[in-house]
Amino acid sequence: MKACARLRPGTDLADPAQAAKAALRRMGRRILALTEEIDELEAELKPLTTRAAPELPALKGIGADVAGQLLATAGDNPDRLNSEAAFAHLCGAAPIPASSGRRDRHRLNRGGDRAANHALHTIVLSRTRCRSRPGE
Repeated sequence: MKACARLRPGTDLADPAQAAKAALRRMGRRILALTEEIDELEAELKPLTTRAAPELPALKGIGADVAGQLLATAGDNPDRLNSEAAFAHLCGAAPIPASSGRRDRHRLNRGGDRAANHALHTIVLSRTRCRSRPGE
């Protein structure tokens, strides 16, 4: 990113090499700007999520962004989520029975809060990576 942002294209953008340098420079600068903005937003979000639910960021695989998404999904009325199954249905992570006759099977739930489902997926991937590394 930094190397691309430092590129100095010439003035003749009809030359494919110069046009590529110009495009790479713009993309590098944009990536750096967006990365800086993400870091600022995460610094603002971290204390808010820690104050709302101090136990969430303490868990492995849950950062400020994932904790914020889960808190937003739970909403201001967490009393309606009286079990893990209720939260799983809210997130679209609970399987739906699709049995017929003697066959007992389930299908993927396409409903629910897809952003919360993605947050759960991020947690699973993070924990799986940490568990697969030796010495951790």
